[in-house]
Amino acid sequence: MDAESNVGRRPSGARLESVSEPRRRLRALPLPFAAAMLVVALWAGLTRIGWSLPAPPWHVAVAHGPLMVLGVLGTVIALERAVAIGRLWAYAAPAASVATGVLLLAHAPRSVVTWASALSALALVAIFASLLRRDPTLHTSVLALGALALLAGGITWALGEPIAACVPFWETFVVLTIAGERLELTRVLPPSAFGRAMFIGCTVLLVAGLAGARADLDTAPKVRGAAMVLLALWLARFDVARRTIAKSGATRYMAVNMLAGFVWLAVGGALVVRDGDLASGPLYDASVHALFVGFVFSMIFAHAPIILPAVAGIELRYSPLFYVHAAVLQAGIVARLVGDLSGVPSLRAWGGLVSTAAIVLFAANTARSALLARRDAA
Repeated sequence: MDAESNVGRRPSGARLESVSEPRRRLRALPLPFAAAMLVVALWAGLTRIGWSLPAPPWHVAVAHGPLMVLGVLGTVIALERAVAIGRLWAYAAPAASVATGVLLLAHAPRSVVTWASALSALALVAIFASLLRRDPTLHTSVLALGALALLAGGITWALGEPIAACVPFWETFVVLTIAGERLELTRVLPPSAFGRAMFIGCTVLLVAGLAGARADLDTAPKVRGAAMVLLALWLARFDVARRTIAKSGATRYMAVNMLAGFVWLAVGGALVVRDGDLASGPLYDASVHALFVGFVFSMIFAHAPIILPAVAGIELRYSPLFYVHAAVLQAGIVARLVGDLSGVPSLRAWGGLVSTAAIVLFAANTARSALLARRDAA
């Protein structure tokens, strides 16, 4: 399969030894749990925006956001890192993320759920501490900062703060994780010293805005939002996707999704600059979903042809049908944000439904691709 330049290699810090079949199956074990939690989170999300579906239990509907971030994204990111480090103890991170999601669904006491989330983040921090000893580079440091933001969010939640107070930490976690991953790939065409300094400046600004929120509730979130916009511009300028979009096949598909993701990062950051950190309402919905759906899922769609083979050993065969779920995702998030910003709840609801359909199509196209790849290999 044609792949993005230098993207097809293992995740940062990964060992090069062969993986036995039992070990491969073990490391793929968290993925079905993440998939199940994704289904439940999507169901809860659709009911929250007004679709007449069988209503989930109240605690499941409320847990939509944490389930997506901690149960789904936390599990997938932690699993990728555990595979990268290649040590059995590192699988405590995805295991604790799965446990957090299961505890949420089981309506466990809040203290149990929140400290489980903090434990999963602590395990991820430990992974990056080990990786930094092996690979003390800028991109690994940025990934470690993202894990620390996740840990701070988990502790904030465990200390009794509402979910809305944790969202900036979770946003910073996903932004720094993806930015760190993309920075690693600039080794192909490294940025100038000025470009590298710009990236460091954006990262410092992002962390400063997050850390200063307690002291200045008005200015600090706007600083964090501005940092997201600047990071999006940096990625659009220096990421290899800017060049690989001129290629063909899977390489172009990945680049298209990544560039779309950078746009949504900028949009989400701009909304935070304009409105600050909100706790609810249509504007809050717009900024949160621009980031977690527009940015994050665009990047998931882009990286799936690489991450699934590397983490789960599932080979994929690229198909132009991949553009279908990518296009549907973009249409859905545009509709949702237009509905939020124009005050039209029905448009927001349709946008959420279309985005959900995009994720379902992504799963179907990925399964089809895996079956075709297996048939080709037979």
